[in-house]
Amino acid sequence: MSSSARPVFDRSFSAFLFDMDGTIINSIPATERVWTNWALKHGLDVATFLPTMHGVRGIDTITRLGLPGVDPVAEAKEVEQQEMDDVEGIVPISGAIDFLKSLPAGRWGIVTSAPVALARRRLAATGIPLPEVIVTADDVTKGKPAPDGYRLGAQRLGFDSADCLVFEDVPAGILAGEGAGAHVVVMTATHHHPIETGHPLLKNYDGVSVEQQADGTLKLLRAAG
Repeated sequence: MSSSARPVFDRSFSAFLFDMDGTIINSIPATERVWTNWALKHGLDVATFLPTMHGVRGIDTITRLGLPGVDPVAEAKEVEQQEMDDVEGIVPISGAIDFLKSLPAGRWGIVTSAPVALARRRLAATGIPLPEVIVTADDVTKGKPAPDGYRLGAQRLGFDSADCLVFEDVPAGILAGEGAGAHVVVMTATHHHPIETGHPLLKNYDGVSVEQQADGTLKLLRAAG
């Protein structure tokens, strides 16, 4: 993975853009329950398959497998419905709700690989506040690691993606943020193994706050001590 890290605590940003799963909410148990069942149905090795499906659109996950006789569109819809039905154990990342509520409207958005209905279902289930801009799998033709989603999110907020800070948790999303020219910070709350990246790491949102500058831009601050 690229290590093209740039400082994020010594400058201000026009806006913050957040991935959803693994970044502001922990949906891994529910997601892996559904995808484990799907993988078993299609005779896949679950341990090998599961790490490949995080952070990307379901239809892209299924398409790239090239399974004979499998309709990626139909299968992705089936998986989406199962994920809609299973929100058990989905929780916000520690500190995320208060941190997001502290951000000024119009200065932050969510860019997720989930379809819009699933995104709204999970956000509602966890009590995450809704921003003015939510970019989902339905809004782009090329999902992460392509930068399209982050570019669109910044555009809808009225800013250049190069002036935004992206919060991500997995390689596909980090590459998408980098490709959009954004600064990136990597959330590690759901990581079971170290991630190879030169970007700054944050365990959760308990140790950070935001300060809005006179020009409206946002500065990410570490908690004192």
